[in-house]
Amino acid sequence: MKKVGIGLLVILLLLQAYRPAKNDSNKMDNDISVSYTVPDDVKQILAKACNDCHSNNTTYPWYSNIQPVRFWLDDHVNEGKRKMNFNEFKTYKIARQYKKLDEVIEQVKEGDMPLESYTLIHKNAILTDTEKQKLYDWCNTVRSSIKAQYPPDSLVLPKRK
Repeated sequence: MKKVGIGLLVILLLLQAYRPAKNDSNKMDNDISVSYTVPDDVKQILAKACNDCHSNNTTYPWYSNIQPVRFWLDDHVNEGKRKMNFNEFKTYKIARQYKKLDEVIEQVKEGDMPLESYTLIHKNAILTDTEKQKLYDWCNTVRSSIKAQYPPDSLVLPKRK
């Protein structure tokens, strides 16, 4: 039993040497703010509750330096970016942009975002009712501008087969 414990400790120590690249990029060429106005108060909401997982810039907590926690965080961030990345928003087809903004509203209203596992540690990421309303209003404003600019059939995502 002692050998198993020592073996696990050695593996844990060796894991500490592996340092995956951080999600840290200042490239903003495709950011949502390039195509749409993002008021300062909404930028603050996105920064405190969304961007760690839904942008190319994650603010890493101290415990991210410990493996296997870092593996878990990286997986979580990559999954969040795959679903929605505000820094890559301009690259999305217009129908996807339109749908993603609706999903932001839906996810926040349902209490699915920000994730409870995130707000458990990051208490400042919990959105107030006022912040939620600002986010909804902004998403709806951007969606209205998209709707006014593009034909209705271009706002519908193709059905998956």
